[in-house]
Amino acid sequence: MAAEAEFAAPPVAGDPLIGDLRRAGLLPLLVLHYLEGGPCYGNQLMERILTLTDGALAVNPNTMYPLLRSLEARGLAESEWEHHERRSRRFYKITDAGRRELASLAADLEPRLDRIARSIDAIRGEVLGRRA
Repeated sequence: MAAEAEFAAPPVAGDPLIGDLRRAGLLPLLVLHYLEGGPCYGNQLMERILTLTDGALAVNPNTMYPLLRSLEARGLAESEWEHHERRSRRFYKITDAGRRELASLAADLEPRLDRIARSIDAIRGEVLGRRA
């Protein structure tokens, strides 16, 4: 029992691979990517990210909406209400500056994503005897 405790992984408050990518700008990259495809609202973005990552990256409103406001404040996105006469869904769209930031984030994150993909393939090959 003592040996098991000695080798047990320390408690982690989230996936370390995803955490590293989040700190490197994964969420702004994904949001700007989806905005490049057309206007989106916050819940729609959260659902798309959850689906894309097969549940590995769940974004809550307390993260998404401050991020969207930050992107807007930095001139990377613009927004407008779906119905101007009453509060409804707020749609965000990418700006030209947002497209430049998207390209920069993609270039910065690509090596990290490649490294993680290689690591996962190596683990699969070593432990499970197969490559993806």
